Amino acid sequence: MKVDVLASGGLQTDRSRYKTPSRPSIISDVRPSSELSAYVDSAIPPGTRPLRGLGKSALLARLEAALDAGDGATGAHCVHELWMRGEFVTHIETALERLWERAAKSIPDWLPMRYIDWLPTAYEVAERFQATRKGRTNIYLVLLDYQDRRDGPHGVYVGMSHYSPAQRFDQHKAGIRAAGSVLKRGIEVLTGPAMHLQSIARPLAARIEAELAEALRDAGLLVQGGH
Repeated sequence: MKVDVLASGGLQTDRSRYKTPSRPSIISDVRPSSELSAYVDSAIPPGTRPLRGLGKSALLARLEAALDAGDGATGAHCVHELWMRGEFVTHIETALERLWERAAKSIPDWLPMRYIDWLPTAYEVAERFQATRKGRTNIYLVLLDYQDRRDGPHGVYVGMSHYSPAQRFDQHKAGIRAAGSVLKRGIEVLTGPAMHLQSIARPLAARIEAELAEALRDAGLLVQGGH
């Protein structure tokens, strides 16, 4: 579930209303090629980076084709790949804006609604941890709003629960066994980095929760939770 904190203090859960200021686009002059418009399934985990093998011009053409077709899944994988390659922030924000305008209903939940400078680091760190035993516990990450602090603009909360990440996030925001940081500062669930850490044994989840939080801190992120 995605939640925007409005200036009025209310909550907005309609992802289709997301918008960022208009900026020059890196893809405005790229013409899509029919051979590049193949669909990429939203069920493919972003961490696998299915478009990694494309050159930049081909990737931008694929993105343009996805925008023209209103294909949120393929567009999300294109934006994600650009993000992981360290594309300029203004370019990522512009691509996000265009994708939300053209394909909001089909954008997978794992694509964040806003630019996060350390997202590639979160993926890299989380990939070090593997679920070796199945169970009913899920690791989840929540993006925190720290724009009012010099540490910001974003931090991350690391948690574990037998509820789905989206359900647990809703509970936090409703004050149910809530962590103060998520209740006050939680913006959205960062589904992507922890997709491979779902449905695992609780003892393993407890260890991963603590070690993942520490690893993210060591990587320079502002981290809450992890205990």
